Amino acid sequence: MKISDLIEQIKLKKSYLCVGIDPDFDKIPEHIKNEDDPLYFFSKSIIDSTIKFSVALKFNIAFFEAYGVDGISSLERLIKYVNKKYPKVFTIADAKRGDIGNSSSRYAKAYFEKFGFDSITVSPYMGKDSIEPFVSFKDRYAIILALTSNSGSQDFQLITSGRKKVYERVIIESRKWNGSENMMYVIGATKSEHLANIRQIIPDSFLLIPGVGKQGGSLKEVSFFGMNNKIGILVNSSRSIIYASKKEDFAERAGYEASKLRDEMELILKEKKII
Repeated sequence: MKISDLIEQIKLKKSYLCVGIDPDFDKIPEHIKNEDDPLYFFSKSIIDSTIKFSVALKFNIAFFEAYGVDGISSLERLIKYVNKKYPKVFTIADAKRGDIGNSSSRYAKAYFEKFGFDSITVSPYMGKDSIEPFVSFKDRYAIILALTSNSGSQDFQLITSGRKKVYERVIIESRKWNGSENMMYVIGATKSEHLANIRQIIPDSFLLIPGVGKQGGSLKEVSFFGMNNKIGILVNSSRSIIYASKKEDFAERAGYEASKLRDEMELILKEKKII
């Protein structure tokens, strides 16, 4: 998918919502646990009920790998379903990969060619040769972990190194690497106080912003500080949407929670005169 197509979908749907697909067998409704493929059934139902309010889907790979071959099979079925039925939605493999060049090339091939994702989250810790293989694919994107929502982010990301914090150095250095036009960045919603500074460093890049909802991030704050003149943000919400109900109305409730966020986003887009 081209970035211009993503921006078009944001304006069309009046939304920059990314729904996180994190299917946990212990949390899904009891009545679907006896389905032949409960992870697929649950995730597909969530996707179908939220798709008209969202422009992106983020599949947390850990929640599929946890179930071995069966979980990977469910993931493969889901991405095939999404690519066929909803080809205009932006798909993210939240896999947080990053390894020496040969290994990263294999990861990129797996998620971009075998599964058919538009993007993948990657860890920059091993440097440019671990990232560049992911951005060598046309219209495919590496979403680099820069400043994350978790409390442990302060252990490394906020350390000062050479007058810059580590997360700043990650962003600055990555802009020099081959394929930087195909890079996006993960910035946690709970770190919104850093967004103005980040926009000074990368005014044009797309940001994936998780942490709105159960983690306590403010949609208004991240939108105010994170948006650029081409929108430039995807705001992810997972648990507060997909686990809004554990009853038979779970999909309907997920759609309702997604619609509430979309309505807030529509107001923000109008305030900023983007739509």
